[in-house]
Amino acid sequence: MRNGPALIACAPVAASLVLAAIVAFTVWRDPGPRTGTLALVQTGSVPIRVGLQVDGLSAVVGLMVCCVALAVHVYSVSYMAEDPRYSSYAAFISMFTAAMLLVVFAGDLLLLYVGWEVMGICSYFLIGHHWEDRANSRAAVKAFLVTRLGDVGFLLGILVLGVGARTFSIDGVLSRVADLPDATLTAAALLLLAGVAGKSAQFPLHTWLPDAMAGPTPISALIHAATMVAAGVYVVARLYGVFLNAPGALGVLGVVAVVSMVGSALAALAQDDLKRVLAYSTISQLAVMAAGLAVGAKTAAIFHLLAHGAFKALLFLAAGCVIVVAGSNLLAAYGGLRRGMPITFWSMTAGFAALAGIPPFSGWFSKDSVIEAAQHAALHGGDSASTAGWFAYTPLREYPLRTPGAGGAHPAPVWTYRLVEPVVPASVAWLVYLGLLVTVVLTAAYATRAWLMTFFGEPRGTYEIADPPRIMSWTVAALAVPATVLGFFGSGASELRPHLGSALLGVVLAGLGAAAAFLVWNRDPAADPARALGRARPMLARAFYVDELYAAVIVRPAEALARHVVIFDGRRIDGAVTGAGRGARWLGGRLRLQVNGNPQTYLTGLVAGVVVIAAGVVIFR
Repeated sequence: MRNGPALIACAPVAASLVLAAIVAFTVWRDPGPRTGTLALVQTGSVPIRVGLQVDGLSAVVGLMVCCVALAVHVYSVSYMAEDPRYSSYAAFISMFTAAMLLVVFAGDLLLLYVGWEVMGICSYFLIGHHWEDRANSRAAVKAFLVTRLGDVGFLLGILVLGVGARTFSIDGVLSRVADLPDATLTAAALLLLAGVAGKSAQFPLHTWLPDAMAGPTPISALIHAATMVAAGVYVVARLYGVFLNAPGALGVLGVVAVVSMVGSALAALAQDDLKRVLAYSTISQLAVMAAGLAVGAKTAAIFHLLAHGAFKALLFLAAGCVIVVAGSNLLAAYGGLRRGMPITFWSMTAGFAALAGIPPFSGWFSKDSVIEAAQHAALHGGDSASTAGWFAYTPLREYPLRTPGAGGAHPAPVWTYRLVEPVVPASVAWLVYLGLLVTVVLTAAYATRAWLMTFFGEPRGTYEIADPPRIMSWTVAALAVPATVLGFFGSGASELRPHLGSALLGVVLAGLGAAAAFLVWNRDPAADPARALGRARPMLARAFYVDELYAAVIVRPAEALARHVVIFDGRRIDGAVTGAGRGARWLGGRLRLQVNGNPQTYLTGLVAGVVVIAAGVVIFR
């Protein structure tokens, strides 16, 4: 069949979506964890439980993963129709999705780590799908190596937790958090954050994600919306009991989040490539989720993770539609596309509005809940009564928490909440809060700039402007629905419901950022609004020269060391081995002179030897 590979790829993911929806509905109707063990591996010390766990968090994230994966598969049927390696491409997408689902539903830390690493190798193959282009293969290697660097710490963190708690079971670890020494918890949390920074592309391990845009656009949507980068935020939420009892690690997470969100938003302002704008946007939005986790707003962070999955998948797939039509990733090649691409225009408008936090789109609801939590943490960090709603979203039935002044854990009745203590110092909370406000302005500015340069003004290309094939445009239109309405689903929870003060502040700041971008663009619609950045633009376009810094401090010294090692190996070690071989050959050649096959020579030598021995006996007797 002509579409045989597409059917084989799409049908199982569609079935997975149906099953994930059933699981989510079941958990919603009857809340509570469900666990199942397939095998118990005895290691001689800490056993490994090969099993799965489903609860509210994993159910809703698993549903989001399957939704985005199906959209990417369906979209790819048309987008990759002419690709000769479509079958392997679709197979790796399926494996990528399965690995993320294993991370989501794993009941054991080592089983989670298996899915974590399978995602890494899948990202390598998918980013480097067009490996014949040297830039693509280099981007794939960079993504693989940078994320592996963080994964070393992640694995060590898992081992520290597992050995300390005497179990790798996630439930078992969380139930014994209160019994672990503070040093063990802090060390484990910081090591886990190394892996989180790598997978979720947070400073200083964020440099791989913009280069990963070399892969096919549907892969960018999958990586940015549902897999890989979402895994880091999810793991922090899954192991939140560990981080709540290691406030130092949460403080580090908060500082890293601020650097990542503001720095990446500034870099997005100056990018010429539409996909790179969205890539830096992803780093910034993931940092918003990390900031929510740092100030104790676990529910708000996960809510933003779900909303981000919807609108970022929409934006990347819509960007793919634009790229297919224009034949270029560069914003300078677009302009006036709204006239001939109405489906893409309205869908991408919904995505940009959600990204910028414009009401009533999903991003406004989720971002506001994070800002509100950060505001409470900053204003009432030392007042337990005022912060009770923001530092204890997670039921104590999931894990015991330490009470200040108590010697251990005090489990509370099921579904009750208890304030432990402010999770980060007030200074960090203020830094997070101010960073979020700055990010809101910058996000609206770069989203408006990309939107105006793509769809407004005069066309700057010679191509025919029309919506791409229907299977692509309809997929994008379908994703516009959750990007628009998903925020309303959080209104049932008080911590996710918009609050007047923070909601109004967020809208005003987003309006300021959008208005600034519009005013600069409106002066000369044919020019790039980023020109207003002036001399700072090259620095922002290069993302503060972090790649160049790494090249100067790490890459070039490592290459120089490698060259010296090669020279030393060739001239010294290999030279010694070669010299020993040459010496043996020379000695053998000299000894071989006596072995010439002439019996007379042998007899002469024998007689001479006898004469010498006899003379020696006579002389020295």
